Amino acid sequence: MARQKLKTSIAIVGCGDVGATLAYTLILQPICSEVILVDPKKELLEAQVRDLGDATYRGGSGVKVRAGDHKDAGQADIVVITAGAKQKTGESRLSLLSRNLHILSSIFSAMSPISPHTILLLVANPVDILTYFARKLSGLPESQVLGTGTSLDSARLRGILAQKTEVAPNSIDAYVLGEHGDSQFIAWSSAHVGTTPLKLVLGEKLDEAFKAEIANYTKGAAGSIIAAKGCTAYGIGNIAASICKYILFDSRSVRPLSFYQPELGCCLSMPAIVGRKGIIKAMPTDLDEHEQAELKKCAHGLRGVIEGAEKELAADQELKKALEEDKGA
Repeated sequence: MARQKLKTSIAIVGCGDVGATLAYTLILQPICSEVILVDPKKELLEAQVRDLGDATYRGGSGVKVRAGDHKDAGQADIVVITAGAKQKTGESRLSLLSRNLHILSSIFSAMSPISPHTILLLVANPVDILTYFARKLSGLPESQVLGTGTSLDSARLRGILAQKTEVAPNSIDAYVLGEHGDSQFIAWSSAHVGTTPLKLVLGEKLDEAFKAEIANYTKGAAGSIIAAKGCTAYGIGNIAASICKYILFDSRSVRPLSFYQPELGCCLSMPAIVGRKGIIKAMPTDLDEHEQAELKKCAHGLRGVIEGAEKELAADQELKKALEEDKGA
C-alpha cells in the first residue's frame, strides 16, 4: 500500500507587496509544498496567483500556489498575516492600530475554527500590539502566536555592524529588542563578533555617539525606504520566509521574535527558540541596568496602548449591540 505523501502548507492572508514577496520567496527557497493566498480583492488575488504560478514552472521548486479563503487558511500549518492598512510616510506604527485591529478581528472571525496545530505569524504593523490581540482572537496557545517583531531590525543591525567591524554579517551576534518601533533598543551589553565581545573588537570607537548612530540607522531604515518607494517588502518578506522555515523544519533557531511576556503584560521582542510548535522556549537575556530600564519603559508604553485599544474595542461592541437591539425593536 502506497504511503500518503505529506503536505505542508503556508497561508498568506493579504497578497499585497509584502504578501506577494513572501510567496515568491517561499517558491524560490522551497520551504513548503503549498502556498495559499487569501485576499478580499478577488482580481488582485487571481492575478497574484497566476503570476506566482508562472514562477513555479521553472522546474525544481515543486511548490503549488493557489487561491483560498479564510477557512482554508485556518487549516494551514502556518498562517502569515500581512493584511492591514499601509503605513503612510511619517506615520508611526502605533497610529495604524485602530484600523488594523478591526481588520484582524474580521480575519479571525472568517477563519474560525482554526486548526489547533496552526502557527500564527503576524507581520502587519503595529506587530507587537496585533500579536497581543491575536492571542485572544485566535484562541490558540500563546506559544503558537508570534510576530516578526525586531527580526528585521536585528538583521539591519548585523548588517551595519558587519560593515563597521569588517566581518561577515553571520559572524555578528547582536539584537534589537523590545517594540518594533520607536521605543526599541539595542542590547549592546550582549553584542558579540564570533565569541568576542563587541566592545573588545571596537574599543574606544564603541562610544555613545557610535551607539546613537547605529540605533538611529536601525530605527529609521524603514521610514526612509517608505518615504522613497511607498513600502518595504523584500527585507520583511525574506525574514518572514526564514521564520516559516525555522518552524516547519523544527530548526530550534534562536531569533528575536515578538511573543507574550507574562512578566511584562504585553508582546514584544526577546530572543527565543523557535520550532515546529512555535515559541519553544524564551531565552534568558543578561541585560545591563540601562537596557533593563529601556525594556520596562517599552513595555509600559505598549501596555498603555493596549489598555486604550481594549476600551475602544469594548465601546465598539457596546455600540454594535445597541444598534442590533434598536434594529430588532
